[in-house]
Amino acid sequence: MAALSDTPLPQPRLVDLRQVRSSDLHPLLEEESATWERLLDWDFRPSASLVRRFVDMEALTGHVLTVQGRVVGYSYFVCEDRKGLIGDLYVMEAFACIENETFLLQAVLDDLVKMPFVRRVESQLMMLRNWPRVQIPYAPHARLFKRQYMELGLDRISAVLPAGRRSAQMVIDNWTERRQDDAAALIAEAYRSHVDSEINDQYRSPAGARRFLLNIVQYPGCGSFFQPASFVALDPSNHRLSGLSLSSLVHADVGHITQICVSNAVKGHGVGYELMRHSLESLQRHACRKASLTVTSTNLEAIRLYEQMGFRRTRDFAALVWEGF
Repeated sequence: MAALSDTPLPQPRLVDLRQVRSSDLHPLLEEESATWERLLDWDFRPSASLVRRFVDMEALTGHVLTVQGRVVGYSYFVCEDRKGLIGDLYVMEAFACIENETFLLQAVLDDLVKMPFVRRVESQLMMLRNWPRVQIPYAPHARLFKRQYMELGLDRISAVLPAGRRSAQMVIDNWTERRQDDAAALIAEAYRSHVDSEINDQYRSPAGARRFLLNIVQYPGCGSFFQPASFVALDPSNHRLSGLSLSSLVHADVGHITQICVSNAVKGHGVGYELMRHSLESLQRHACRKASLTVTSTNLEAIRLYEQMGFRRTRDFAALVWEGF
């Protein structure tokens, strides 16, 4: 009888995502939902439901990772214009070694590189456990950006965050969809030459920013859009949009700041603080106990503001970009 150490480990296999049914993914998606809940206080079930629906429609492109016939991981991607987006990559905790995560990431990159029109690939993989040590496929074409997940308890937010002293006179108003075109132009201006426009190229133009706003409002990737905690800053002299803070609900009692930005003309004048304060206080009034946001680690100015408001980093994750295949 062979010693235990001599017994070969089961070899993982890749299967096309369009060859499986949602029932095959059920244990995997249940664990992923529980992981998002445990680590981030995030209700992943709406996203998991979308994955199930598109898998059963055979409309989701990617791979599952199997061990002895059991699905233990998956990753999928979508394409738009000349860009690929890796929507998710998750491997069950018992199988989440560096080799398996690299194997799955390599598979989706191989598919994307074969597409003649794809020139860029973006991903923000919150659940890639071994990202500091994963062997990044197509490394000469890749850039890795470290990002932070930050959280703030809202139990005493009104006492902690008094009204700021704005040196720029602004009117804070509720967000409405009729502001979308102005908001898209503001985002493109605010993120010009900003590190986040290297991570998400939708920030580079008003047309791209409109698609970004549409994704926030209509799809559950950043939670369920929550208009009561979303605000804009307007110049009282001409009603021009000078800042915005958009929020979502990632759990019944957890809010998330999906977008915060101000125009270059009012940057440093306390407008971002006031917008954020309005969003956080509104989330608290609607029975949220916590708020979260994400920020790129090199964006030190934003991190200082968030820390001054009481946010604390709870998790690091990777944003990966590939270009010039």
